[in-house]
Amino acid sequence: MSDKHFDALPKAHTTYANIIKSLLPIGDSSKVDKDALPQATYFVDNLHIDESNLSDYRKICGFADNGKVPITYFAVLSQALQMNMMVKEAFPFTMLGLVHVDNSVTQYRPIGERETVNMSVAFANLRDHTQGQQFDFVTTVKSQDDIIWEGTSTYLARAKTAQTSSDKSKPRTVTVKPMVDEKGVHNVFEVPEDIGRRYAFVSGDFNLIHLHPLSARAFGFPKAIAHGMWSKAKCLGLMGELPDACTVNVAFKLPIFLPSEVELIAEPVSKLESIEDSCHFGLYSAKNDKPHLIGMIKLLSNNK
Repeated sequence: MSDKHFDALPKAHTTYANIIKSLLPIGDSSKVDKDALPQATYFVDNLHIDESNLSDYRKICGFADNGKVPITYFAVLSQALQMNMMVKEAFPFTMLGLVHVDNSVTQYRPIGERETVNMSVAFANLRDHTQGQQFDFVTTVKSQDDIIWEGTSTYLARAKTAQTSSDKSKPRTVTVKPMVDEKGVHNVFEVPEDIGRRYAFVSGDFNLIHLHPLSARAFGFPKAIAHGMWSKAKCLGLMGELPDACTVNVAFKLPIFLPSEVELIAEPVSKLESIEDSCHFGLYSAKNDKPHLIGMIKLLSNNK
């Protein structure tokens, strides 16, 4: 078990210095176990919210300045720990080739912007996928000993091995753009060319695929693409006030090439009256039916 404790979140410039070092041909990477994740958990023992950064995050994502931490904010903060874990531990995959495919965040109660909390991040659930392997980063936020927030980010490490015939025979999930719910949210908006660079300075995620067409082409994208966590947060910001205790799951589908025009279609959050209810939303290309993300909000049970 390799646990590390930090007094504060690692700074972006030190994190990316470590990433660059990890790309250099130094050491013997052949000794890394390709069939296991590191048994490592990283902690920030007393995490204080940076009010200036939180303000910038609210503005770029469209969240209200209401004294509460937006439900997606800790997922963004945890990425600094995630990146350090991938470069400092015996991580079996190439970081720059990872694809963020799913994200789930759960808030058990409203969290005040001035609260001091504890955050931990751990690797989990390595499993096979038809295109390679998937794994999770699991983030837990506590106040004293009480869990107040949890998040799971799922990544795909693509492999060059071909699919088997049984894999190819499986039916593919088809996503159909739904009809607009008159009581819900319908919003068509522009995603500007510079959103990747602007969001990077707020989130600390300077992945080259988001910053400029030239750097994105080096990784196989014709243009820069928007951050998945920005698109999720932007949808939630447009949907208004969320329940005090809820889970928001999102599957990231097709990338948003910058610039783009997109269309949010969401059911009303007000329909959530019991744990059996769900509120579905999706972000689509405004020019066709292609989905960029598909999401769902669920209430938590009262006894959690």
